[in-house]
Amino acid sequence: MNWEITLVLFIIAIAAALAALRIRDLLAAGFILMAFSFSVALIYAEMGAVDVAFTEAAVGAGVSGVFLIAALFFVGRRSRD
Repeated sequence: MNWEITLVLFIIAIAAALAALRIRDLLAAGFILMAFSFSVALIYAEMGAVDVAFTEAAVGAGVSGVFLIAALFFVGRRSRD
């Protein structure tokens, strides 16, 4: 296992999570959460859990991201808080 690649992926995941919390545009937050899920899937693949990585990429970045973006058509795009 290459710890440098894992460290970079952890930093990307943490930065994406913090950015998704701070951003006020919900569409951009949905895309950032998809990027977070994909980076976590890459971490799983780096650690050797390819089946978990594939599931995380399919469900986390794929299906959940599509549901988040589809839900934005029913609510406003900007956050009120």
